[in-house]
Amino acid sequence: MTRWYRERKRDFFYRKAKREGYRARSSYKLKQIQDRFHIINPGDTVLDLGAAPGGWSQVALELVGEKGLVIGVDLDRIAPIPGVIFLQGDVTSEETIQRIEEILEGRPVDVVLSDMSPDISGMYSVDHARSIYLGEKALEVAKRMLREDGNFVCKVFMGSDYESFLREIRTWFSRVKSYTPPASRKTSSEIYVVARGFNYKSE
Repeated sequence: MTRWYRERKRDFFYRKAKREGYRARSSYKLKQIQDRFHIINPGDTVLDLGAAPGGWSQVALELVGEKGLVIGVDLDRIAPIPGVIFLQGDVTSEETIQRIEEILEGRPVDVVLSDMSPDISGMYSVDHARSIYLGEKALEVAKRMLREDGNFVCKVFMGSDYESFLREIRTWFSRVKSYTPPASRKTSSEIYVVARGFNYKSE
């Protein structure tokens, strides 16, 4: 048994997710973001980028209820969740974006979530730059699909490009906060940008 596996077995949120039927410990990060910022409402349409294995989509579905819609997108195939539409594709490609728009059929998106992470190289500057790139791609999707006054949540790794990325988000949203949920591992450099009040006229 590897040390990583032993540590995960001891992890509080990992065990809690197993006990409560969530697919990933990261489900509690979204729950904690929701408790603090109230970004998702009943009936909302939510787009979940980097959705595998589906933990955030599970939480989003609980929050939007029967009248809402949750679309999860990931490079990897995701096992079905009743009530969630999963799409396997690359969110950095125009083809995938068009497939999302076909599913939406003109329905405006209320919330864009991105828990995307790059493949970890072990070189922190590289991993940070890649995470910012994915964050920028998620922001592009949000700018294209969010309704006026919609919300955006995006994970990135802290580093030299973080402040400039934050400034870019602030040009598009009226209320922007940085937040590290208690469920994030203490050893992680991840941080979540929680942006509310989208203004599509900013450009």
